[in-house]
Amino acid sequence: MHTKAGTILRLFRTEAGYISGELLSRELGVSRTAVWKHITALRNGGYCIEAVPSRGYRLVTSPDVINPHEVTAQLNSTIIGRHLELVQLTASTNADAFRRAEDGAAEGTVVLADAQTGGKGRRGRVWSSPAGVNLYCSVVLRPAIMPHEAPQLTFLSAVAVARAIEQTTDLTPEIKWPNDLLISGKKVAGLLNEMSAETDGINFVILGIGVNLNMAAGQFPDDLRHPATSLLIESGRGVDRSRFTAAMLSELDRLYSGFLVHGFGPVREEWQRRCNANGRQVVVSDSGTECSGGMFAGIDADGSLLLRSDDMVLHRITCGDVRVI
Repeated sequence: MHTKAGTILRLFRTEAGYISGELLSRELGVSRTAVWKHITALRNGGYCIEAVPSRGYRLVTSPDVINPHEVTAQLNSTIIGRHLELVQLTASTNADAFRRAEDGAAEGTVVLADAQTGGKGRRGRVWSSPAGVNLYCSVVLRPAIMPHEAPQLTFLSAVAVARAIEQTTDLTPEIKWPNDLLISGKKVAGLLNEMSAETDGINFVILGIGVNLNMAAGQFPDDLRHPATSLLIESGRGVDRSRFTAAMLSELDRLYSGFLVHGFGPVREEWQRRCNANGRQVVVSDSGTECSGGMFAGIDADGSLLLRSDDMVLHRITCGDVRVI
């Protein structure tokens, strides 16, 4: 669902030249006075919009910020992003989305933040979240699946982020089990799901997604557990954060809609094609201690890593860090 301001931005990007107030009024289903109020709101948000009598309005420049109107104007989805909220600063978008879900937020609700003070990754690790450069995003889903199937949704997020990177840059990301995206072997994105469930079903799942878009080398903490990078560092070009967000949410919507109809199989196949360990020897460690080694053989129906040892026995790994040999 597009907001009025989002619809105006979408029209600016699809119509050449000036757009008349009459056309905007008709498309939005509001008065010319209401159109002017929406134009004024966009200007207050940093958009430079030219108004010429007898010709109409023209978008001249856009602000370099994540803007919910800008995202919805470029969003192509049926479920994800039906309600989208931006907070400038928060402790955690996952915590915000979790509270909103407990209060009854609709499926597809998205919480975005410009910066986080308490961003976290898997196993409580810190996710550095400076302002003005990256994507910090959480999505509320309410699938009719059993709790043991919920980890499958992390793999949807990974594929959606990989597709968005390919759409907005010339980079080719790889996916590292269970929830990291890599470029040139360095982490560029991480995913963290949280769930509220009963024994017989799920109340909701929060998909947490963090992507390093325009982060400079000097903004990364010195004590990172693994090497990290950003799309800016790897491509040499900045990424439009609103465009990337819209691309990622649109792909997530396609994947989720397909998941509800066809199950985990198609996502699992694409995830395995994109995995950095596909058909390679790996070592799995837990808390820094190597515990298993063998040939990576894909993922199970519940998202567990399948590892074939030298004696050809197939092992299921449910947690740990994977290192490709």
